[in-house]
Amino acid sequence: MTDLKAVGSSEVVTRLDTGNPGISSSLAESVVVPRTVSQLLDDAPTSRFHHRTVFISGMGFFTDAYDLFVIGTVAALVKAQWNLSTTQTSWVTGTAILGAFVGAFVFGRIADVFGRKVVYTTVAAIMIFGAIASALAPNFLFLVFARLILGLGIGGDYPVSAVLMSEYSNRADRGRLVGLVFSMQAVGLVVGPLVGIVLLSSGVSDPLAWRILLGLGALPAAAVIYFRAKMPESPRFTALVQGRADQAAKELHQFADGALDATTVSDDGKHLMGLRQFLANPRMLLMLVGTAGCWFLFDYAYYGNTLSLPSILTEVSPTASIEMKLFLTLALFVIFALPGYALAVWKMDKIGHRRLQFIGFGVMAGCFVLLGAVPSLTTTVAPFIAIFGVSYLFTEFGPNMTTFVLPSEVFPVNMRTTGHGVAAGVGKLGAFAGVFLVPQLADHIGLRGLLYVAGGAAVLGFLLTNVLPETTGRSLEEISGESDLPTPETTAEQVS
Repeated sequence: MTDLKAVGSSEVVTRLDTGNPGISSSLAESVVVPRTVSQLLDDAPTSRFHHRTVFISGMGFFTDAYDLFVIGTVAALVKAQWNLSTTQTSWVTGTAILGAFVGAFVFGRIADVFGRKVVYTTVAAIMIFGAIASALAPNFLFLVFARLILGLGIGGDYPVSAVLMSEYSNRADRGRLVGLVFSMQAVGLVVGPLVGIVLLSSGVSDPLAWRILLGLGALPAAAVIYFRAKMPESPRFTALVQGRADQAAKELHQFADGALDATTVSDDGKHLMGLRQFLANPRMLLMLVGTAGCWFLFDYAYYGNTLSLPSILTEVSPTASIEMKLFLTLALFVIFALPGYALAVWKMDKIGHRRLQFIGFGVMAGCFVLLGAVPSLTTTVAPFIAIFGVSYLFTEFGPNMTTFVLPSEVFPVNMRTTGHGVAAGVGKLGAFAGVFLVPQLADHIGLRGLLYVAGGAAVLGFLLTNVLPETTGRSLEEISGESDLPTPETTAEQVS
């Protein structure tokens, strides 16, 4: 065999040298060899079906972001209406995050057993129920319980949104495509404060405003169910886990509207890692520690500061109205966060996913430490917003994006949502800790002290990133090492 050239999206032509001197090499036979589903996806040019997948996956993540971040405004309104204590307000703010911690673990595992699609629609239905129940809450305990249910759906959506997009992506643009899904968080960040400003400025009463803010979360979740019903199961899951490569190729061919020639594919067998093998594998444990640890440290600093931003702005500007705080929050998101998301999507596949995480953690640490070290920066609005805004820019252009992308790449196909779910769940545990600790720390060590703590978390995240591999430009099977795993048939032969 002397030459191997790709001649299309679904086949390769190989020139064979039979070694028979009676046959001229110019008459060597060409043989068509079908390619695997994974190879088709890895080498496919970015097409409309990729963008369709981004939209469908991203709608779920927009809902996640809206529901999680709108609660900062809602908590301020509910605290005044129901005379809640600081601890009770923290429960209102943090319960959905606690639910997301559980939901990511549970639904991440279920998606590896039963498939991405069944979980995809289930978590959206849970989010609808949780949003409506939250909006109708008659008291504190009911609201906390409704937000817990909502959080289960949000947490479950994290691994399936990331992994489904990762498994549909090509190797060249995978970071950008998964990053586009995550960037829908930016839209949720902006829409929440914007709706709050419109409601409060139009004369809607505070008790009605927070109920509308929470209830609106059901609308994008309903759209998610509609669009996801039209999307097939992940081709990689169908081919590699369920062993139905022909079905995966057929569904991919239809979903791609002919952009891929998936009419003939080869079956590369099941290269699967059992749960016990996964948990006993030193490399997989290191990937869990790296992805989950970085996400925990990042979410502590990010959610603690973001969901507590109205309180932080009160420390910086005690006389500001709630509308002014919403405006400053919106300005932070629009001026700093949105460009950060855009830069990450544009550049992460050129810079490198792991390297971008280093850059983001480094700048975050510098900004937080600077704000803590210079007293005047936390007593004047303009310089505080400027430096805090730079930290926001590199939060999005860095670990907020990469902690979502990297866990969708480093685990084997039948452990991918499990691994991502563990990372996301531990990350949400960090967010929950941040939501509870930041208000308490503010009372004991002040704003500057909690900024030092956030800077320390960013430094630890920078150091822990060292255990992760660079994933840019590599196939999922190569990164995870799953192509080196024995197939069940090979294992049976070895035993016999």
